[in-house]
Amino acid sequence: MIFRKSIYKTPAQLRAMVEPGLITAAALEAVRPLVRAGVTTLELDAEANRVITERGARSNFQLVRGYRHTICASVNDAVVHGIPTDVPLQPGDIVSVDCGAETAEGWNGDSAITVVVPDPARPDLVAQREELSRVTEGSMWAGIAALAGATRLGEVGDAIQTYIEANPLSFSGKPAGILREYVGHGIGRKMHESPSIFNYRTSDPGAEVKPGLAVCIEPMMTAGSEETFVEDDDWTVSTVDGSMGSHWEHSVAVHNGGIWVLTAPDGGAAGLAPFGVTPTPIA
Repeated sequence: MIFRKSIYKTPAQLRAMVEPGLITAAALEAVRPLVRAGVTTLELDAEANRVITERGARSNFQLVRGYRHTICASVNDAVVHGIPTDVPLQPGDIVSVDCGAETAEGWNGDSAITVVVPDPARPDLVAQREELSRVTEGSMWAGIAALAGATRLGEVGDAIQTYIEANPLSFSGKPAGILREYVGHGIGRKMHESPSIFNYRTSDPGAEVKPGLAVCIEPMMTAGSEETFVEDDDWTVSTVDGSMGSHWEHSVAVHNGGIWVLTAPDGGAAGLAPFGVTPTPIA
């Protein structure tokens, strides 16, 4: 007989995931104001690591075989999995920062933000990149809002794609490109668990949405083609056409009272408000 581990967690386990989510959020909030011209992504990495370790946790990115950094920092045409370097950021750069923390009890958080470095000399460029980030973030919240009333995870991907299609980029007149080969995932004792969550419509209805589910919803978008390749460093995922990328992510719990965004200090209240969804703390 084959026994399969359930993807659903107990209320106590979901409550244990609140702390790593808040630590992850604190690390990203500390990094956000440092994303400016002249700062290196290695400096961002060091700040995120400082916050995580001072809170008594450790970087779960460093637990991934072959990876030794606390964050992934993806700049411009790099969309995800960028390795921090000593190259200073330039005005107008668009930077996606992905980060996660694991507590001593072994529970994980995972989240990502995108920030555009100010460039007073090129306001149009900055506006375009901020729009890409804003649409990507909006699609994430659309997916999280859909999770609140979904019966199957496939509804989340449909909501993300619907949002992207309804909000074409003004500078191109086309919807943002949705990365197809990289998806969201479950989270818990490991940073990456089952099930997978697609950021687009599929024929697969996906796992059942019910209390105990903990997942990371993370749309990854480009300003052009969705085609990507992996750089020679074997990590960084960049666009084939050189278009800019954006990545947003939150860890979310489904519980008996509704949903709670684990990596948002307010549980996702501000982001979900435009969708008419109110998050409920985990009892």
